[in-house]
Amino acid sequence: MNRDEALTLYRQMLLIRRFEERCAQLYVEGKIGGFLHLYIGQEAVGVGAMSLLRPDDYFITSYRDHGYALARGTDPRPLLAELCGRITGISRGKGGSMHFYDVPRGNFGGDGIVGGHLPIAAGMGYGIRLRGSDQVVLCFFGDGAVNEGAFHEALNVSALWELPVVFIIENNRYGMGTSLDRASSVKDLYQRASAYGIPRRDVNGMDLMACRTVLAEAIERARKEKVPTLIEAETYRYRGHSMSDPGKYRTKEEVEGMMKLDPILAFGRRLMEQERVTQAELDALDKDVLAQVEEAARFAEESPFPSEDTLFEDVYVRSPYMNMKAAEKDPAWRATVREDRLPEIFPAWSSPKVGS
Repeated sequence: MNRDEALTLYRQMLLIRRFEERCAQLYVEGKIGGFLHLYIGQEAVGVGAMSLLRPDDYFITSYRDHGYALARGTDPRPLLAELCGRITGISRGKGGSMHFYDVPRGNFGGDGIVGGHLPIAAGMGYGIRLRGSDQVVLCFFGDGAVNEGAFHEALNVSALWELPVVFIIENNRYGMGTSLDRASSVKDLYQRASAYGIPRRDVNGMDLMACRTVLAEAIERARKEKVPTLIEAETYRYRGHSMSDPGKYRTKEEVEGMMKLDPILAFGRRLMEQERVTQAELDALDKDVLAQVEEAARFAEESPFPSEDTLFEDVYVRSPYMNMKAAEKDPAWRATVREDRLPEIFPAWSSPKVGS
């Protein structure tokens, strides 16, 4: 990795941190409503993962979704406008914090239901297999989701059908306010993959380069071999579960100890020790990022709210097909499916011929 690439990764982590800090301020000021789940402390996982994706790859995540969108390159202005409920937001001001979507960048959004998006990730992988492409799907979720039935169902079907999905547990030690010790009989969460016979790894989620190394291996496996992987990134959130959470279930000593492992400070120190950057250059970068975030805040506050006549827009997508039989008879639809691959992948499904 050259100097410019390293500084790009550092800047992305810093952008997430400053963006989230500004969001917290706006929330306290009453300019952001609803729930707000901050990604502060976990930046190395999201940035490390996004830096390895191709433009045509996909990802999907839970409600703590701001950082991934920023790391993927989405402009912070429509993101902050979304948080403030403005029409210029990434979801036209109707999704809020938990529902960032940017399909052109492969972002299939956050999901407010714990574990609810894991089967969707499997479905995205299923679509890739049908098309016969070599794209991959990254699916991010927290340690609280591994006790949901959808977690096991998604891993089982992904293993069974050999879907190119990388499942990433961001283990920040707490499912809301419940510690992992009180919620899981198996403390090494990545070992749960052994039940489905798929590769599994754990990684220090506070170390950007370690995350990139482990994730690169899993992404390459998914792309070339169509094999899913379960990765557990051991990380930490420095704020509460959401802005309404004071975090009293954690001791001051615990939080202070983890602050010493701050992934942004650690990566900055590494770059300075390698004499690839100076403290003055990092300070200048921080100043530039702060200016970018302030510009996003101004854009959001100056943007209008959605008008009442847009209330019923963006609710449903009208499909030209009333059912799958109609779709299967359409040559345009069938052209998107590599039928020659179907018997090999799904031998139980015999695709009907057009006009049958």
